[in-house]
Amino acid sequence: MRWLVKGICSAGTDILLLVNVPFFGLRTRVGFPMKNYFLVACLWFTSLAAQDESYPVHPDMKKQEGVPVGVVTKGVFNQSEIYPGTSRDYAVYVPAQYDGKTPAALMVFQDGMSYLKTVPIAFDNLIQSGEMPVTIGLFINPGVVPALNENSLPRYNRSFEYDAADGRYARFLLEEMMTLALKDLKVSNDPNLRGLCGSSSGGIAAFQAAWERPDQFRRIYTTVGTYVGLRGGNELPVLVRKMEPKPLRIFLQDGSNDNNIYCGSWWVANQDMLASFQWAGYEVNHEWGEGSHNRKHGNAIFPDVMRWLWEGWKDSPEITTHPDQSKSRANEFLAEGEEWELVSEGHDFTEGPAVSPAGELFFSDLGGSKIWRVSKGGEVALFKDNTGGTNGLAFAPDGKTLYGCQREPGRLVSWNIDSGEMTVHAEKVKPNDVVVAHDGTVYFSEPGKKSIWVIAPGGEPEVASNVFSGVNGVVLSTDQSLVYAADYTGRFVWSGQRKADGTLAYVQPYYHLHLPPASVDVRSHADGMAVTEDGWLLVATQLGIQICDQPGRVNLIVPTPLGERHPSNVAFDGNTLYATCGSKVFKRIIKLKGAQPWAAPILPAKPRL
Repeated sequence: MRWLVKGICSAGTDILLLVNVPFFGLRTRVGFPMKNYFLVACLWFTSLAAQDESYPVHPDMKKQEGVPVGVVTKGVFNQSEIYPGTSRDYAVYVPAQYDGKTPAALMVFQDGMSYLKTVPIAFDNLIQSGEMPVTIGLFINPGVVPALNENSLPRYNRSFEYDAADGRYARFLLEEMMTLALKDLKVSNDPNLRGLCGSSSGGIAAFQAAWERPDQFRRIYTTVGTYVGLRGGNELPVLVRKMEPKPLRIFLQDGSNDNNIYCGSWWVANQDMLASFQWAGYEVNHEWGEGSHNRKHGNAIFPDVMRWLWEGWKDSPEITTHPDQSKSRANEFLAEGEEWELVSEGHDFTEGPAVSPAGELFFSDLGGSKIWRVSKGGEVALFKDNTGGTNGLAFAPDGKTLYGCQREPGRLVSWNIDSGEMTVHAEKVKPNDVVVAHDGTVYFSEPGKKSIWVIAPGGEPEVASNVFSGVNGVVLSTDQSLVYAADYTGRFVWSGQRKADGTLAYVQPYYHLHLPPASVDVRSHADGMAVTEDGWLLVATQLGIQICDQPGRVNLIVPTPLGERHPSNVAFDGNTLYATCGSKVFKRIIKLKGAQPWAAPILPAKPRL
């Protein structure tokens, strides 16, 4: 949005600056009294410069003699199930050098049809010079739901598809659009040979698709990107800092006269994104100008951006993370080169990981109504069948008694892991998760009653507290003075201090978790938890494993493997972190060392406040 200065006139002792203000397609004259002649002159000349914003045409954006010309084919897609009812134009550019045998690289353009006059020419020239690989271009417009009749409007899906900080658009590209448009072409599956480009809302859509699926796209160019508060984009700079860094190469362009409206400043938001990428050690570059909200500057530098974006594609195409350049907590918490490893699969729904003092992992399969046992050597064996849909598990200090939250008929039970003998500890309850302290005190959650129960040694079950907004996972602090309860439906982990009788005092919504910025399901899905010897709390959530400091702040979010369900629970065995994810269980070696509730309490150092 620009204010076009129309003139200056005197108004008494003031100077009156007359401007035309564009507002939703209308223009009105507004007068601003000014006593500072110099300020008026600056505004006058700045406005003239904005009106005259222009850039020379890059040589590589012009057709060059002797350069083979690629072919552009257009189509319409109106069969989407992810965005039902929509229709959209698309086009595919195939370079002349494509032979149909060697897989080509790929770049996907949002608001794609507006790029067709310039990008194919630049691709022709850069592919011919060898400065980028043989690259197929996919140009896609946002969807429109056609109007019902002549007296109604179409529904324009652009903001819904592009501005949303979630994974829906990435799914649309991978499962529908690319499958259709590229079905007769040989396109590389290597994410290092796949990129995305877009401007404004198309820019955030390009970034978000790669952010959600770095296993599919790793090169991104965004111009005047809409990283502002429309549908959660304003949260991305923080998430870039807190998420485990991803292997992406990003180029950002913006101008100081970009939009500054009700949802934020594009200019500030793009600089914030740049600062976050640099802080976290991403491969990032940028070009700032003085332009407004358009593609003029972005088009002028397009060929040079492509050179940087595709630099090294022949010799070292892999784009990686750069811990040596990163200030992310990932450097302190995660072991370099260690990734998630599969422990077990083929289950219905895994939950309740618990590690015995002997180092064996036990976990439950809710749907299969089973409990499985994993030896220290990694052998997986059935421990119990027909468990009544047992969910959370926890070991007692003796190392032989395994507590379980039995859904049917609804009771807290335990098994001797040697004999298999079962004991009932609480009946007529619907427990979900359980933890046993070093002193033998048992705490378990009952989500239906939003309560945490306690069984003191030699005592009967009683409600420890019921002031929660919701409860799910339950765990003890490292020093075992506090009980933490996760609210699956909210965004907090609650903290309560243990009293002498085991009940809880001073219960507060203490740990503040991150929610998916634009998900239809806005719950955190905060579930199972674990703590470390130095006082960190790890929470299994919809965004991944959120690692919180003692004052209750998320410092790092660790996603579980791409394509897998988000974690339902976590557990430690020394420096090995286990995560239950849908039908599978994974493990990962990290630098943090877990603290076990059945072991002696540990007093961590005082945290930074």
